[in-house]
Order: sequence, then C-alpha cells, then structure tokens
Amino acid sequence: MIKNITEIRVRYCETDQMGIVNNANYPIYYEIGRTELLREIGLKYTEVEAAGIMMPLADLYIQFKAPALYDEILTLTTEVKEYPKSKIRFDYTIKNSKGDLLNTGYSSLAFVNIATKRPMRLPQMIQKVIQPFFLIKA
Repeated sequence: MIKNITEIRVRYCETDQMGIVNNANYPIYYEIGRTELLREIGLKYTEVEAAGIMMPLADLYIQFKAPALYDEILTLTTEVKEYPKSKIRFDYTIKNSKGDLLNTGYSSLAFVNIATKRPMRLPQMIQKVIQPFFLIKA
C-alpha cells in the first residue's frame, strides 16, 4: 500500500455564499493528493508523459458526508491499496481539523500509450517505483 497525507486550506474562491466548499472542487482536491502521492514516491507526471505514457481519468466516485468550510485546514489522505494492472486506483478521505470525516471517494486512471492512444498494461517505469510498496516479485 502507498499512502500520502496532504493539507489543503479552503480558499474563498472554492466556496459558495454560505462559505461551503462547492462540490466541483473535490476532484481538484483529489488531483492534488494524487499528484503529491506520486511525487513523494518519485514519479512526476511530466516524467511519465515524457516516457510516452498518459494517465487519463477512467472512474471518479465521491461521497459527501459533511461540508467543508471556508478557511478550514483539510487533511486529505490518498492511498493506493491494490497493485495496479491496466489502471491505478486512488482512494481518498478528507477530514477537517477536528477530525470529522467530510468526504470519501476514489478515482481510477488508465495507462495509455501517448503515440497510439491505446490502453496499456502497467508501464515498466511505474512498476519499478510502485513494486516495493507491495508484496509483488518482478
């Protein structure tokens, strides 16, 4: 399993007139967590793309439990719990500073060859970085 914890402060522009985070911001928060998790383990999107691999969004699920509010510090936990094959799934939880669960969700990203635009199995460069986090032998 791979895990990252990222803090996000809710900005005014992300809220409605009631000071509640607009639902459309959660996929953006998820992307922040996903990017930070990959960066923390040594994978940068720019390097993955330079190697000829795209990772488009295949699935997105969000479950709202309670609202996030303006100026709160949110704790976003991002996890990869399963060894990827042709997709990689990221699971998310968002809590406020009191520890209240605000949101859960997941997204799956496919591996696609940039040149052919065709799906592909887990690319070797990603496999080398991810493999040590799982009990998988090469």
